[in-house]
Formats: sequence, structure tokens, C-alpha cells
Amino acid sequence: MLSIFKNIDNKNHKPTFGALKILKYIGPGLLVTVGFIDPGNWASNIAAGADFGFTLLWMVTMSTIMLIILQHNVAHLGIATGLCLSEAATLHTPTFVSRTILGSAMFASVSTSLAEILGGAIALQMLFGIPIPTGAIIVVLFVGVMLFTNSYALIEKIIIAFVSIIGLSFLYELSLVQIDWGQAGICWFVPSIPEGSILIVMSVLGAVVMPHNLFLHSEVIQSRQWNLENDDVIKKQLDYEFVDTLVSMLIGWAINSAMIILAATTFYTHGVKVDELQQAQSMLGPLLGNNAGVVFAIALLFAGIASSITSGMAGGSIFAGLFSEPYDIKDNHSRLGIGLSLLVALVLIFIIGNPFNALIISQMILSIQLPFTIFLQIYLTSSPKVMGKYVNSKSTTVLMLLIGSIVTFLNVLLFISFF
Repeated sequence: MLSIFKNIDNKNHKPTFGALKILKYIGPGLLVTVGFIDPGNWASNIAAGADFGFTLLWMVTMSTIMLIILQHNVAHLGIATGLCLSEAATLHTPTFVSRTILGSAMFASVSTSLAEILGGAIALQMLFGIPIPTGAIIVVLFVGVMLFTNSYALIEKIIIAFVSIIGLSFLYELSLVQIDWGQAGICWFVPSIPEGSILIVMSVLGAVVMPHNLFLHSEVIQSRQWNLENDDVIKKQLDYEFVDTLVSMLIGWAINSAMIILAATTFYTHGVKVDELQQAQSMLGPLLGNNAGVVFAIALLFAGIASSITSGMAGGSIFAGLFSEPYDIKDNHSRLGIGLSLLVALVLIFIIGNPFNALIISQMILSIQLPFTIFLQIYLTSSPKVMGKYVNSKSTTVLMLLIGSIVTFLNVLLFISFF
């Protein structure tokens, strides 16, 4: 059982279930959601909307459907085994395989943290004129204090509040623009890859379906576990988890869609090409009013801080799993994983030249690593040795393999596009 959740009595506590109980279960899914409404998503979505209008909305829909399936499946692993994805990989795969995949996952965690910290720093520059390097240091210090001094329960409440603020901010932004909902509705479900869009397509995919979130969800879902020895409780947990995941992912789908729609209706329709988030914020003022630019920056700040917290937690979980340990903020391996994820990203921020391009490329890196994590997950959750009676059904395995194949195919298209 997770050390961070050791105060939960797994053997004796048998909760009652009712309609209101599910509200107490909402939380782990929202921690995952904040990871795919992070600054990397902002850059990818704004570039998608500004360059291609509503055309790439279908990628948000397809990515979110993939995400619901993958996140539910990996949460299934956490609930049924009491192990996170990283621990399970170390225990049930050859050392070379686990270390290679988990090493690449740590690299992806650093890439994620880079986007999150950079987004928070950009927001501080928008709001207060703070230079990006200084803002990045402020974000890392704040996130470090949050992770090393606060309990998971408090962090979860803070993340839920941040997601609410981000969602309300985009509702306000959308209320200021005229939207062709009929066209948007078509683009949500009709695939199209315009010429020159494959980099943005892959960055949107990498920004929504993120490797570190698969590791994180399998870890934090265990905050709701009560009794691994009681089949009825496990089955009920799986039901509650699915509702938590579904609701949370749909919130993320709505916010990501809002970003593309906002960029399409403000920048694409006016022929404005967006090369940086600061430019997007400054352009919203003349187009929609000064309040729009301020709200945009505030939402970005909350997104950057919240997602930096979750990417740090994911880094700690992945690194601790290399040593067959659960995430525990009091454990040195978890702390080192958090430090590597945040501090290496901070160093890279001092080196990079173009912050906006760095945000997009960071999301592309996530999409490249993603197939390795997906196929690792499929192997583990399809193994009776790992999952016991909760092993994937054949139809689930086939569906997961299809998702892994689609992601791999898109990565091949991305590779070909460079030649």
C-alpha cells in the first residue's frame, strides 16, 4: 500500500456506498486532468486554433477518448494490485526493459515539468513583468514547498480549486466571442490533417495523452482504497473510479476545446499568427477587452503551478518505482525523483531560446515516449500474473492495442514529416 496513504486502514475499513459517496471519490481524476490543461496544452491548442481554425478539434476528441480508456485501465492496475505503473514494471518485467522504459518516462517527466514551469513563468511575466528565468525560479520554489511540506489531501483540494478557476476563466473568455457551433461540432468528430499540421497534431496528442499521467493516476488512485482483500469493495472502487475518470476527462476535453475555439475565433479569423503565449495575451486585449488578457494570464498561472505540482509527483512516483517503492514524500527516492523532474527542467529553461517553440516541442517529445508507456501498460494489465482475476478482457486488450497502434502510426507520420 502507498506510504502516503498509510493512514488508511485497508483491512478493517469497509465503507458504505451511496449516491453522495461518489462525490468523495472525485479527486484523483482531476489531478490527471490538470496535467492535460497545462501550459504545453495552451501552446499546442492556441497554435492549432490560430493556424487551422476549428479543423483540429477532432484531435482533442480522439485524444480524450484514448485518455479515458488508458487512464481507467491504469487506475484499474493501481486498485487491483496496490502497485503504481512504475512499481509493477520493476517487479514484473526484465530489468533492462523496466529501466529503459522508466528512464525514458523520467525524461518525459522532465519535458513535462519544463512546459509547466515555463508556462507559470510566462504568466508571471504577463502579470507582473517578471523575467522568465526569475519567474521559473519562483514557480519551482513554490511548487517545491507545496510538495515537500503539504499532505496529498491538501494538494488534491488545491488542484481541484485551480482546475475550477481555469474552467471558469475560459467560460468567461468564450462568452466574449461569436462562435459557429455548427462548424465546431463537425470538426469535433470529422478527422482532417491539413498540410503542414502534423507537428501540431502530434503536440496536441502529446499534450492530452501524457505518459507521466499514466504513472501518476495509478499512484494517486490508491488514496481511495480501503480493502484490497474484499472483492465487493474493489469492484465498487472500480465503478467509482470510472465515474471520477470520465467526469474529470470530460472537463479537460471541454477546457482544451475552449482553448482551440478561442484561438480560432480571435486569431484565425483575423489572420493573426501566434508565435508566443505573451502575444496571444496581448492580442486578446484589443480584440476582446483588457479583462480578457488579464483573465488569460491568471488562468495560465494557475495551470502552470498546478501542473508543475502533478508533474513533480509523477517524477517522484516513476523514480521511486525504479527501486520497487511507492511514492512517499518522506522517502529519499521519491524526493530525488521530484528534484530531478523540476530542477533539470529549470536548468533547461535557462538554456532554451524560444519559449513558445519549447512548449510545443516538449509536447511532441511526450507523444514520442507515449507508445512505450502504453505497450508497457497493456502488457501488465493483460497479465493474469499481475492482475489476477482483474486481468483485462480480450476486448479491452484489443482496444488498448488499437490505441497504441494509432499513437505509433502518428509518430511515424511525424518522423516522415522531417524528411
